[in-house]
Amino acid sequence: MAPPEVNHLFHHPIADHSFSADRQTLAVARDNVVDLFQRSGTKYTLQDELTGHDKTVTGVDIAPNSGKIVTCSQDRNAYVWEPTPEGWKPTLVLLRINRAATCVRWAPSETKFAVGSGARLIPVCYFEEEDNWWVSKHIKKPIRSTITAVAWHPNSVLLAAGSTDGHARVLSAFVKGVDARPEPSVWGERLPFNTVCGEFLNNTAGWVHSVAFSPSGNALAFAAHDSTLTVVYPSGPEEPPRAVVSISTQVLPFMSLVWSTESEIIAAGYNCEAYRLQGDENGWQLAGSLESKGRPGVQDSREESALNMFKQMDLKGSTKDDTKLKTVHQNTISTIRSFEESGGQVTKISSTGVDGRVVIWTL
Repeated sequence: MAPPEVNHLFHHPIADHSFSADRQTLAVARDNVVDLFQRSGTKYTLQDELTGHDKTVTGVDIAPNSGKIVTCSQDRNAYVWEPTPEGWKPTLVLLRINRAATCVRWAPSETKFAVGSGARLIPVCYFEEEDNWWVSKHIKKPIRSTITAVAWHPNSVLLAAGSTDGHARVLSAFVKGVDARPEPSVWGERLPFNTVCGEFLNNTAGWVHSVAFSPSGNALAFAAHDSTLTVVYPSGPEEPPRAVVSISTQVLPFMSLVWSTESEIIAAGYNCEAYRLQGDENGWQLAGSLESKGRPGVQDSREESALNMFKQMDLKGSTKDDTKLKTVHQNTISTIRSFEESGGQVTKISSTGVDGRVVIWTL
């Protein structure tokens, strides 16, 4: 496996990141600005800065085809940035929320996007031609708490949302006049706006940090704060799911998920490293770390290094560089995203975290 490509951008936490379709532009959310980096060789150089939010930016997403960037922030606003010859032109989006916006993602169709919020609702935003601005429709029921993560189904109509009440939900975000009528799927056939197609509770009612649809859209995975990963296989509209597989891991909670294939999920979070989980309806298991040290026998070497460390402290009264972790990331990984795909499989992922690093992993 090729070694990961590590870029240390700055000493600030990165809340979210997104690459353009040609992977030459990288947008990262840092404090209350979005930095745009341009790739030159293997390095990223700061090209531009999107300023307009006056509180922490919590989400950023670049639309693959149009190149438009959407950002959201704790200032309760979202902007859509369009590339023009003079630079990036922002358009304010009417979210109509009274709490912070927490996350944002474009639908695959790029005609709309969804914003998670602390206002116990999800604004689904689309462009209204005649008034020439972005407006929002609210998904409200049955949400009872802050939305921490949103993810789109490949059909651009169904939306998965994770929240702090321990639920992952699949909701319809069908907007009349914007969306074509979706094909019937295992999640439902008739899907008017705000239809609840599935509602799944985490075993311990722990916060749900991340949700993700499988590449086909026929399964949903979500990670919660009790270090579990749950995969739901629905059987059809109005019917209980075929299978709900929940796996408890012995690592710290996962913050972000990406399906690499229908039978493999990459997850990363507070453990500062990315893990592979593999399985199907019959069961899932933790298959190991993306870092080479995730091999058998690593625990013994860790214990030995701890012993050596105390010996060093005993002999010399100090240890050399005991602040550096043995992982590539030196702090929590907040977001992982698909970086490169071929033949319907994700071949590379990118990760960013609290340490200000962007790492590109070859799977």
